[in-house]
Amino acid sequence: MSKVLIIAEHDGATLNESTAKCVACANDLPDTEIDLLVLAKDGSGVAEQAARLDSVAKVRLIENDANEHALAAVLAPQIVALAGGYSHLFGPSTTFGKDLMPRVAALLGVNQVSDIMSVQGSHTFKRPIYAGNVILTVEAPADLPVVATIRTASYKSVSATNNAPVESLTDHTELPQHTRFVGLSSGSSDRPDLQSASLVVSGGRALGSAENFALIYALADKMGAAVGASRAAVDAGYVPNELQVGQTGKIIAPDLYIAIGISGAIQHLTGIKDVGTIVAINKDEDAPIFEVADIGLVGDLFKIIPELKDAL
Repeated sequence: MSKVLIIAEHDGATLNESTAKCVACANDLPDTEIDLLVLAKDGSGVAEQAARLDSVAKVRLIENDANEHALAAVLAPQIVALAGGYSHLFGPSTTFGKDLMPRVAALLGVNQVSDIMSVQGSHTFKRPIYAGNVILTVEAPADLPVVATIRTASYKSVSATNNAPVESLTDHTELPQHTRFVGLSSGSSDRPDLQSASLVVSGGRALGSAENFALIYALADKMGAAVGASRAAVDAGYVPNELQVGQTGKIIAPDLYIAIGISGAIQHLTGIKDVGTIVAINKDEDAPIFEVADIGLVGDLFKIIPELKDAL
């Protein structure tokens, strides 16, 4: 039997959708039992949300003042203390999981399997490499725990109709003192979250300036969509890097992705491989983005965007 412990991602109040996608991946393992671990300062509300996820057998909750902020150095020892008896430890391939799971693997003395996109067996997985141009089959040792991150863009969230029990634990793990939380600086927006949105409008370097990028924001707001950007637009200073889509940005899988003024470099395409429908708007009819787009429109974005916005 595969016994899986999934580390829940949350903000202290709301369970992140990436957790439900990790459960979907774990469901593909043969003969599996799935537990969720919530590490928080006050995690009862998050634990209740986690308990509703289908296929979850049990939610394990550790409440500790030290868990108020998601510091990998603090969370990892607590996870390792509970790892005994589990054949697999999963976390999402998000900023949270990419920071945390390698440290868990190091403490357990095993190699991490990164970005699982498909389960082939209890210890055999597929993952993308070379910016998604090659799909690699990885076989982990059967006698060691599998520590892995899950490519959330490759999975749909499980439903939330369950009522799993919540087990509160008292943890006596000695936590490191060399790492402390200093502060968090982040922008706030009423727009949907880029990684979980079903509609995304992205802009590229062709916008020409941060002021012109307002066209993308206006169209996205009209559509109720999230906003993304190419690395070129981020490097040019048009938008903050939290909006970057691609190999070195966010991997997303919305139902509709509108790429405006984006040429379609392979690093960008890596981030949108699992998109439902891709619409590309570019004045260069030979732009690589048109090779993957379901719908392509060749023209001046400064004319097309206002017309499109007015038509909505």
